[in-house]
Amino acid sequence: MTETTSAIPRIQVLDPRLANQIAAGEVVERPASVTKELIENAIDAGSQRIEVDIEAGGARLIKIRDDGVGIGEQDLPLALARHATSKIDSLEDLEGVSSLGFRGEALASISSVSRLELVSNALDDPRQGWRVVAEGRGMETRVTPAPHPRGTSVSVRDLFFNTPARRKFLRTEKTEFAHVEEAFRRQALSRYDIAWTLRHNQKVVHQLPSGDTETARERRIASLLGNNFIEHARYIEREAGALRLSGWVGLPTHSRAQADQQYFFVNGRVVRDRLVAHAVRQAYRDVLYNGRHPVFVLYLTLDPDVVDVNVHPTKHEVRFRDGRMVHDFLYSSLHHSLADARPNAEDPNAASSAQATTPEETPGESARWQQQGMALPPSASPSADRHPDGERVRRFMQGYQALHPDHEETLLTPQSTAHEGALGKAQGDVREMPLSMPEADPTSAPPLGFALGQLHGVYILAQNVHGLVLVDMHAAHERIVYERMKNQLAASQGIDTQPLLVPVSLAASRSEVATVESERDAIAKLGVELDVAGPETLLVRQLPAMLAQADPEALVREMLEELARFGRTHQVEARIHELLSTMACHGSVRANRRLTLDEMNALLRDMERTERSDQCNHGRPTWTQMDMKALDRLFMRGQ
Repeated sequence: MTETTSAIPRIQVLDPRLANQIAAGEVVERPASVTKELIENAIDAGSQRIEVDIEAGGARLIKIRDDGVGIGEQDLPLALARHATSKIDSLEDLEGVSSLGFRGEALASISSVSRLELVSNALDDPRQGWRVVAEGRGMETRVTPAPHPRGTSVSVRDLFFNTPARRKFLRTEKTEFAHVEEAFRRQALSRYDIAWTLRHNQKVVHQLPSGDTETARERRIASLLGNNFIEHARYIEREAGALRLSGWVGLPTHSRAQADQQYFFVNGRVVRDRLVAHAVRQAYRDVLYNGRHPVFVLYLTLDPDVVDVNVHPTKHEVRFRDGRMVHDFLYSSLHHSLADARPNAEDPNAASSAQATTPEETPGESARWQQQGMALPPSASPSADRHPDGERVRRFMQGYQALHPDHEETLLTPQSTAHEGALGKAQGDVREMPLSMPEADPTSAPPLGFALGQLHGVYILAQNVHGLVLVDMHAAHERIVYERMKNQLAASQGIDTQPLLVPVSLAASRSEVATVESERDAIAKLGVELDVAGPETLLVRQLPAMLAQADPEALVREMLEELARFGRTHQVEARIHELLSTMACHGSVRANRRLTLDEMNALLRDMERTERSDQCNHGRPTWTQMDMKALDRLFMRGQ
């Protein structure tokens, strides 16, 4: 018994250096992590200028210099101590923290895995200043005089020199500096009122002047993310109660293969949050090409008391007190902003970047171009055999027409006259275009101008005040039909439902059952009827009529997962919209369909009125612009 007891290791207190090295494993992953922590301290110090010097990708040297308030001599020994901070004093301060740092661990952790030197001066006399370093296993601090201008300089040399296992995981100098530059970019985008400088191996990489005007902000974004970002982004600013969202969202036509230009800030803190990512993804759902990622720089401002930033060691994640409200605000703000993406008379670029000027909104002579509906002849009825989903679409159409008898003669049915429209009443009232086109007046020409002809039966060539417009007529008509069908469905009284002849039994987890119990009303509004048949069993009794052929189990599980994680689900809406998109694709004018000039102009006018008409339902662009300057360059005119 005595031998067994003596073999049990005794509990002991870790020495300070080892404890700090363990803590460093959470916050010091690579040089970029150190750069982030030190820059956040500089921002919290009220700096107006921050300089970052990097050598060997950060493995040899990371030096951050600021002109903030500095640290007094008496506080310097505590600056490198764990859990010592000037930013919070009580639990109330933590619950409403507004500073970027607050735990008081970063400097202590960094100093335990590097050779750290901190020099600071809290006075205006540059001859004053003090240096502090931590040495030995006990991390004892040593303070010595060192002249320094007002502010602080932190030098981190030989990162992981005493932890070789960590150092060997560092990548090449180029890779590590790329991560450092990204950390710098995020912080520079968070504060436009601070001047920033980044150097690598004594070479200036970024030098960003301060400036908080919209022009200065756009100039900084262009410097950090490229001119293409600003040229293909729109500025948004929306408020709802205590929530305010501002920033730039990229047009769907300007997307990327990777999610490497997505910056979201909550009260000035850059975060990567699942709730935010989901809201953004849903807003871009039917305007983004498959597999592409949107670009954005967005700033959410709200009361610090309703957001918890103390949920992750690196503070990259946050928790909102009312996540459902925040999710809905972000989704609706971005959704409405992207809905305005349509041809714009003021912008000669291929994708509009501001609120469209539609014929209905334009006073004066341009009002004569107002049209109430499409005047396009329908394409030949598509054969189900030529499309992999043709039979499924036909079944859906039969069900839809049974539920909407008023539309049974209009959807996907060839018409006898040229001006009844491809979808008839489902598209709205139809009026014929004039048989002869009025003479174009450049001062009142609509955004897409006037049609000149067709190219190979696929593209419409048009002329506007800027130059040449090229329109993919099928893609454009597809979006127009799709948006009209969505609007009609939204305007109807609720979602038409269809009971299942035999209820579908699902094996469910206890958490899924709890979600059904707590979200019963929200589920019912989606046209889905779920019953709890046991502790781990659900019964699907009813689905939306348009989804009667869908897989009930997959739909319900995805819906419950979204409800549990985000408090909202768009699965039913997404499935219905996928069906409408397929129907719109089949009901749109096809390639090689010859149109008259009047019919082409009808399509152009509808594009100017239709939300999201810059992209088809699959996220492909519907039109592009070549201005006169580009045409002149092409033919070397004036050279």
